[in-house]
Amino acid sequence: MQKRKINPEDDLGFGSQPVLKNQFLLNKDGSPNVKRIGLPFFNTANNYHNLITMSWTKFWLMVISGYVALNVIFALIYMSFGPNSLDGTSGSTSSMSHFWDAFFFSAQTISTVGYGRISPKGMGTNSVAALESMMGLLAFALATGLLYGRFSRPSAQIVYSKNILVAPYRENSRGLMFRLANIRRNILVDLEIEIIFSYNEMVDGKPQRRFFPLELERKAVSILTINWTVVHPIDADSPLAEMTHKELIDSEAAFAILLRAFDDTFSQTVHSRTAYQAREIVWGGKFKPIFDRDETGRIVLDLSRINEHEVLVDV
Repeated sequence: MQKRKINPEDDLGFGSQPVLKNQFLLNKDGSPNVKRIGLPFFNTANNYHNLITMSWTKFWLMVISGYVALNVIFALIYMSFGPNSLDGTSGSTSSMSHFWDAFFFSAQTISTVGYGRISPKGMGTNSVAALESMMGLLAFALATGLLYGRFSRPSAQIVYSKNILVAPYRENSRGLMFRLANIRRNILVDLEIEIIFSYNEMVDGKPQRRFFPLELERKAVSILTINWTVVHPIDADSPLAEMTHKELIDSEAAFAILLRAFDDTFSQTVHSRTAYQAREIVWGGKFKPIFDRDETGRIVLDLSRINEHEVLVDV
């Protein structure tokens, strides 16, 4: 591999630090490949952000687990006041039966439903029930705010091709390319995209991570209505010009994709990120068309074919 001269402006703020193993800039889902330590054990600064940005599966598991755990705690508190602390129970002397009566009474109290069959008896039980109802109102207000925040937060739903291709580009040339499309029916305008190429290079006998922005055939489009094939021409000025597929894999090359767009629905700027690794490069591939026309001449975009490609002869 031909050694490339490093200019100060090529640093991009990521540094040319020594590396011992791969240090990709972004993960496939767009999250940063960085582990943060040194924070206080009870760090609450990012709680709201974590609740807003975590996956829906984790969010609902956390909500349901918290709801069940809170009712179990209050059920045990009610049981501690004795078997006669709740009026209207089943009357069974079984501890498990008493627990379930207390558990479902707690669920009714925390949601302020209060069917009326079971009611608290005595100052202690009534005090706990009053405290639980107040906590329930606060908890549901918090949950409502989190749900609104998750649904109202502007985000881009962009689907990217699974692979990035090195394909024929124009006459007697090659290009590095991938394609993307908008999953939603909303309109994205003023799109700008950036590709940051990084790889490990031996400098004075030590591996260092290098970062380079790649020049694109078109780095901005006015509106995204169908799919967009993003192309980096591999010419004499490209850092990929003298690199083979094997050299890219051996140097643990990676491509970070950063997309910005204006969402016409929310009237806000949205972002999308992803990353490709060297093993995801298809050398000599060519994308197949993913849109067609129906009987009325209207364009039909098939997003399930976003990654369909064919392998050509060596390029």
